Amino acid sequence: MSLELGIWRIGKDCQPISVKVLEYEDNLEDMLDADITIASPNWMIIGRQVRTSFNKEADLLVIDRDGNLAVLELKRDKTYRDIVAQTLDYGSWVCNLESEDIARIFEEYLNKYHSERKNESINEAFCKRFLVQQMPEELNQSHELVIVCSALDDSTERIVNYLAEYHQVKINAVFFRVFEDEGRRYLGRVWLRDPSEVELSQSPQSGAEIWNGEYYVSFGEGGSRHWKDAVDFGFVSAGYGRWYTNTLQKLEPGARIWVNVPGYGYVGVGKVTNAVVKVDKFMVKQNGVETPITKLKVSAPKMFETKDDPDNAEYLVGVNWIKTVPVAEAIKEKGFFGNQNTVATPTSPKWQHTVERLKKRFGI
Repeated sequence: MSLELGIWRIGKDCQPISVKVLEYEDNLEDMLDADITIASPNWMIIGRQVRTSFNKEADLLVIDRDGNLAVLELKRDKTYRDIVAQTLDYGSWVCNLESEDIARIFEEYLNKYHSERKNESINEAFCKRFLVQQMPEELNQSHELVIVCSALDDSTERIVNYLAEYHQVKINAVFFRVFEDEGRRYLGRVWLRDPSEVELSQSPQSGAEIWNGEYYVSFGEGGSRHWKDAVDFGFVSAGYGRWYTNTLQKLEPGARIWVNVPGYGYVGVGKVTNAVVKVDKFMVKQNGVETPITKLKVSAPKMFETKDDPDNAEYLVGVNWIKTVPVAEAIKEKGFFGNQNTVATPTSPKWQHTVERLKKRFGI
C-alpha cells in the first residue's frame, strides 16, 4: 500500500491540516539545492541537471560521507513506470563515474549554480560539509537511486520494493507534501524505505549472509571529536544530528566493535562497557575517581560546544579497547566494508571478509 502523509493540529478535536499543491518540478529542486539535509543530513550535492553519457539530464547528484553517490530523480511529468525505468538507466551511468568525472561534475555545478564558490574544490567542500580532514581515497564504490515525488502508485511501490529486496538494487523513494495552516506552509517528508538501513534487507531467496555479531562503527575524525580522546578515555561517539547519533543505541555492553575512520581506515577493536549517553553524562575514571569528561582536558574541545542541545550534542558509548592504532597507521585494504551509518550490523560477505582480515592485521 502506498504511503500517505498527513498532519493534524492537536486541540479539543484533531483538525487535519490541508494539503496544498507544490509547484513541484522547480520549487522542490531549488529547496533541495539550497538545503539537501531536507532529504538527508548525510548528503552533499555535487551536481544538478547533470548531463549523462546518453544525453539525458539527472536532476540531482549527491555524495555521502563515505564517498558513495546517489542520483535523485524528481517525478516531474513522467509516468510512474517511466520514472522507475529512467532512474534505473541513471544507475547504469553513475556506476561508471570515476573520481575525475565526479570532480568535473562538481566544478560544473558550482560554475552554473553557485558561482560565488567556483574556486572551491570538491575536497574542500566535502571536508567542510562532513567535518572531516580529507575525502575517502576511493569514491563511488557504491551508489543509490532515489525517486522524489509526492506519492507512488501501488504498482510502482511494489516494483521498487521488489528491486530492493530480491535483487539488492539500492533504490528508494522519498515523498514530499506541502501543508498549510492559518497562512503558514510546512513541508513534510517521509521515506518509502528506512534510509538508515544502507545494507538493504535481503530475502532468504537472495542468499544473504547471517550477521556475525560484530558491529561496524564509523568514527568521524574532525573538529568535534578526535580518535586520540576516544582511545585515552575509552569511547566512541557521534554528534551534530539524530541521524548520526540514533544508531549508537544499538551498542549494548559486551558488544564487540570494529572502528573505521572514513577516509583513513580501521583504527581499533573493543568491547562496549556502557550504553550511549550525552557527553555531559559520560564519566571517566581518573585515579580511581569517576569524573565527568567535560571537566577533563581533551584534544577536541568542540566536543562540548553543543552539550546543552539534545538534538545536536555529542553522544558517547563507553568502550574497553582490545587493540588500537593511531589514525596515521589506520588499516585499509581494497574490498573493506564501509558504511554511512555510525553503527551498522552488516550481513554482506564484504563485512565477513573485513572482520577476518582485521583479526589478522590486529593480531587477535
